[in-house]
Amino acid sequence: MNRITRYIHAQGTVSEVLRHRHGGRTPSGMLAFSDIRRPVVFWNITNRCNLRCSHCYIRAGPGERREDELTTEEGMALIDDLAGMRVPLLLFSGGEPLVREDFWDLARHANDCGLTTALSTNGTLITPAAARRLCDAGVEYVGVSLDGATAETHDRMRNAPGSFLLALRALENCRSAGLKCGVRVTATRENYAEIPDLIDLSLDCGAERFCVYWLVPSGRGGEGYGALQLGSREIAGLLDLLVQKAREGDPEAMEFLTVDAPQDAVYLFRRLREEDPPAYESMCTLLARSGVGCSAGDRIANIDPAGSIYPCQFAQLPALRVGSIRDRPFSAVWNDPDNGVLSAFRRKKDLVGGSCGRCPYRETCGGGCRIRALAATGDLWAEDPLCPLCREETPGDAPPAGSPEARTQPPALR
Repeated sequence: MNRITRYIHAQGTVSEVLRHRHGGRTPSGMLAFSDIRRPVVFWNITNRCNLRCSHCYIRAGPGERREDELTTEEGMALIDDLAGMRVPLLLFSGGEPLVREDFWDLARHANDCGLTTALSTNGTLITPAAARRLCDAGVEYVGVSLDGATAETHDRMRNAPGSFLLALRALENCRSAGLKCGVRVTATRENYAEIPDLIDLSLDCGAERFCVYWLVPSGRGGEGYGALQLGSREIAGLLDLLVQKAREGDPEAMEFLTVDAPQDAVYLFRRLREEDPPAYESMCTLLARSGVGCSAGDRIANIDPAGSIYPCQFAQLPALRVGSIRDRPFSAVWNDPDNGVLSAFRRKKDLVGGSCGRCPYRETCGGGCRIRALAATGDLWAEDPLCPLCREETPGDAPPAGSPEARTQPPALR
């Protein structure tokens, strides 16, 4: 997670609220020490969803719940275990979490146990009444996926007419209920040209966070990945746009960040060092305090609908399965020093090869994203193909985001 607003202003908005709710609680960036790991936990509580998004990393969609989905009782026991570990944040994800009938019981139980919780949602089911129930259940932050500044683009990527307007209403309903909320966008060649307008739209809706994800070749996100993934010039253009918006805007009003993109730290590091020494020093301080690079398997954990544990939500592959809460409690698996997958991920910057292994900025980004490397080469420890230092310009790169050329360029795929 690259907190661009924090790097520039040495402060955050939603991040600080989420991490310091309980006064003496240690910030999540300081939780990795020795053999004890207290990660932020992304829990896919169901694979069911009322949409069928083209880039869904878990291949969620309408249909019956999978037979091996954790029961309510198993979910409650998992929450008890996470509370005993004092994890800094439990994020309910899916599929669409709100289609699971016992979501409200799980959320209330987590709150009763003292856990800080957040929700990742497509927003279509957040009515005014649902927003109030989320507040009552103790959910502190709602991330709403919004993949375009127009209904045409968003609804096409989500394969659901009308989902754009429902997502906008979800943001409005959250704000009316007093819930902190933000926008999550997966940037691809389909929606790249709309990102500047999407930022303005998000501000108008009262979103307090703008999170950019680059496409990850996982689940349906791997289908057509080569045609949809942005090139280095496009990514640099969006990063420049986010830096500009972070500088111009009120850091208390909106926080800008990229997620699951450790390689972005290299680009930001070099740019700030050259043109903004105070921000560069701030970034150095923050990186030194919060750690570097991809947090998978260290400060981030994923639990799938059946209780299997993975280093992150994009690493749901049989070879990267860490264990199952049905065999041992999550805490026992996560704190097991003999777990081979976790041990490797926790020292990944020493295992990466190729350009990442030789890179002088390896300590800054931690070796990039392993899932992208695996998808591109078949080697988990190969170089990150999205790294701005090793990836050559691609012939199809689009103009910089926000430029007149980008605003008039149609989406790459229909």
